[in-house]
Amino acid sequence: MAGTEGRHGPVEPRAGLWARVGDRLIVGGATVGDEGRDGEIIGLHHMDGTPPYDVRWSDTGRVTLVFPGPDARVHHYPSNGTKASAQTP
Repeated sequence: MAGTEGRHGPVEPRAGLWARVGDRLIVGGATVGDEGRDGEIIGLHHMDGTPPYDVRWSDTGRVTLVFPGPDARVHHYPSNGTKASAQTP
C-alpha cells in the first residue's frame, strides 16, 4: 500500500509504531478543530523502538511518558537532522 500525504508531510502506513531518540511524535487532536500536538522523543523504554516514549512537548516543554494511541504518528529524522518519512500504525 502506498503512503499518503498528511498535514505534516508524507505518511507511510505500518503495522506498528517505532521510533528513535530525536524523532518527532505527532498526536492528532481529541476534538474537532483541535490540531493536536507534537514533541521530540527524548527517551525509549524498549530497544526495538516500540512505545512507550519519553516525549518533550513543543507547546509546553514538559517531558511526559507517552503510550501513543491510534491517532499518533512518528516523523523519522536521519542522523544529519533533515526531515525524513513519517510513520503511522
